[in-house]
Amino acid sequence: MRAPLGSLVLRAPAKVNLLLKVTGRRADGYHTIESLMQKVSLYDRLELRLVEQWGVRLRCPGSELAEDESNLVFQAARLFLDRGTSSATAVAPGVEITLEKRIPVAAGLGGGSSDAAATLAGLNRLHGGLFSAEELAAMGLQLGADVPFFLATSGACWASGIGELLTPVETVLGVVFVLVNPGVSVSTKWVYDTFSLTGKGKGINLTNSRIELLRQRWGNRVAGQLPAGTDLENDLQQVTAGRYAEVGRIRQELVGLGASVALMSGSGPTVFGVFTDRQQAERCCQVLKERYSATFLAEAVDFDGLAAEDTDTGMQ
Repeated sequence: MRAPLGSLVLRAPAKVNLLLKVTGRRADGYHTIESLMQKVSLYDRLELRLVEQWGVRLRCPGSELAEDESNLVFQAARLFLDRGTSSATAVAPGVEITLEKRIPVAAGLGGGSSDAAATLAGLNRLHGGLFSAEELAAMGLQLGADVPFFLATSGACWASGIGELLTPVETVLGVVFVLVNPGVSVSTKWVYDTFSLTGKGKGINLTNSRIELLRQRWGNRVAGQLPAGTDLENDLQQVTAGRYAEVGRIRQELVGLGASVALMSGSGPTVFGVFTDRQQAERCCQVLKERYSATFLAEAVDFDGLAAEDTDTGMQ
């Protein structure tokens, strides 16, 4: 029996990398990492509606995003429907998706991966939990290394491998993030490839003992609250900041406006500042928003982040 033709609205969160260390490069060209990733309350909004018409129809109003198979959301929906069609339980013939973007694109905040994860999770909910969490994560990995993280039920994870090996950790509490995007798009592939060149011969591979020390250190710091002055690390920051001087300037400005520490997220160029005083964070956000329109105030998300705004699972 096929699932009812229902609809679902989801909020897909952004993420920040509190720690990102490049540990090596595999034979297939993918880089291995050790990273502490935290979901934050900056969201894209997706509406999914199952329909009788076959196929995927995607709309991205107010943005310049592609609405075809080059979009990761389109790919996620197509993958789910194709996989579902081959299962014992029939799936809806098609889906209409409206994606409203708020997370900057190509910004180091994982917006595209989060949207893909929300699409997979949303379609799974609409089909009554057709696939297990492990099956969804495997599908997500086909779309991108960060997708399994956004499918995870925890707000924060230690990620290793290419980002797909996840260990849930405690969510960072007691801090507010100010996210600042300078308005340029950065290719993740370019950043990693450039890092490989600049890091050549410098021993980017970390020993297992060093990795364990990093995990222990961060495990102690993140339990409950991230203390002011905590050293954050991102190996990729040197690459992106080398081309885009705004990254360094924004970091300095965030600290000057009260952030205890500031760091680039992912492959950038978005920079986030960590504040323990919300009012100070709000003032900082107001000041920087005058020059950088993509400036946001956010808090850590202490759950999977894929919050449903409303549902309609009745027959159409």
